[in-house]
Amino acid sequence: MNAGGRDARTLGTAPPRRVVDPSKLDLAAAERAALELLRAIGADVDAPGLLGTPRRVAASFAELVTPAEFAATTFPNEGQYDELVLVRDIHFHTLCMHHLLPFYGHAHVAYLPGERIIGISKLARVVEAFARDLQLQERMTVQIADWLEQELNPRGVGVVLSAEHTCMTVRGVRKPGARTVTSALRGELGDDPRTRQELFSLVE
Repeated sequence: MNAGGRDARTLGTAPPRRVVDPSKLDLAAAERAALELLRAIGADVDAPGLLGTPRRVAASFAELVTPAEFAATTFPNEGQYDELVLVRDIHFHTLCMHHLLPFYGHAHVAYLPGERIIGISKLARVVEAFARDLQLQERMTVQIADWLEQELNPRGVGVVLSAEHTCMTVRGVRKPGARTVTSALRGELGDDPRTRQELFSLVE
């Protein structure tokens, strides 16, 4: 598939509907809050190993919720490619908004082209952009699918996320290895059983 045709168009930078507004990040306040949290759980904040921990915690959270802006470039579908385009096994990690603990796994992102195609690396960038927030897996799955549908106007979109949640593997029920799978299907990928089955057979 040749994505190098003329009439390249740049879509708007992604993505809206964030829980965290990176422009309001206050590292000094986050560092003070991390220090108070350590004190609240009974930690010796003067212990040598903890002296720099509040600063590192603040910097880590800032990194995890700040997405890199990107321009998603599309191209005319000059070859009239009409079969499934799938980028699978896109690794992601994000923070559960309920516990502020990580969940991580792989995203499989597919679409059926219409009049335009998108650079395949941008599919991974869309996943990364939505992962840099406080998230729920179900919400993130829908956000990726909605963004592709709205910005690319394809004949169909399919997004499947498979993730391990540390809020259920290291605490609570403590079931390491348990994975959660979510999907969002749009257009022909939701309506056509054959096309839907093709997608799921490719991501298994």
